[in-house]
Amino acid sequence: MLNYAALSALCSVIREGSFEGAARALSVTPSAVSQRIRLLEEQMGCPLVVRDQPCRATETGRRLCQHVDRVQLLEQDLQEALPALAPQGLARVALPIAVNADSLATWLAPAMMAFAAENPVLMEVAVDDETHTAEWLRSGAVLAAVTTVARPAPGCDSHPLGSMRYLAAASPAFVQRYFAEGVGAATLARAPSLVFSPKDALQARWVQRLCHRHVEIPRHTLPSPQAFVGAAVAGMGWGLHARPLVAQHLEDGSLVELVPGTPLDIALHWQHARAAAGLLDRLSRAVLAGARAALIQP
Repeated sequence: MLNYAALSALCSVIREGSFEGAARALSVTPSAVSQRIRLLEEQMGCPLVVRDQPCRATETGRRLCQHVDRVQLLEQDLQEALPALAPQGLARVALPIAVNADSLATWLAPAMMAFAAENPVLMEVAVDDETHTAEWLRSGAVLAAVTTVARPAPGCDSHPLGSMRYLAAASPAFVQRYFAEGVGAATLARAPSLVFSPKDALQARWVQRLCHRHVEIPRHTLPSPQAFVGAAVAGMGWGLHARPLVAQHLEDGSLVELVPGTPLDIALHWQHARAAAGLLDRLSRAVLAGARAALIQP
């Protein structure tokens, strides 16, 4: 039989990043947290926490945290159906999800905020490239994800969201400086590009499609959608921008498309754990409605 006090301590350590933070969150001493984790590790026969700065879960630890997240959601459903079980009102439960930065900065944030304002949840949002967020779901680190992967992860459902349109754009001065001879393999190999992270392959995909071959392009790395746009306006480099983030700049001329009529559309999907219901179902409805209103639909 699992010890849920110990499991709660485990989740708190991973969520807070330290035994001291978990102790504050649980209103117990750090030694009590340490003892609960040690007993749980003895029961499981393996380490559950990598004691680092911050602390992180082992593979088994992640699976146990995922189990606790699902149990909490199911208990929330039961308390909603049977209010006598929660005479002081519903406690807020953690709802971990993984999303890509551009979705969070555009269409997803309003849907998620409206949902969280009306439901007893504490949103835990992890940001990663849309081609990698499904790994968070497979590992058990989150219960739902916005991803480019259509095939559902084990134990999950997958729903198409629509496509995010990206436009290759830069400042007029940048275009004049680097692309006066046109946009092609030779000029792209000299012009600095902008990428969100080392995982960001959008620029490379656009160049591959335009030039029909691989081109090694110089890159600045800027892990912020707002800084990404600001850097393009300032003439630091060119990049693939989510259309909603640059629409005003394209209209006022502070940014221009490198090659008009060559958008890159990225199909997105919403995957979520199948076992949990209630709150996660309501979040899914809010996410799907937000996507239908903002993304390109087939």
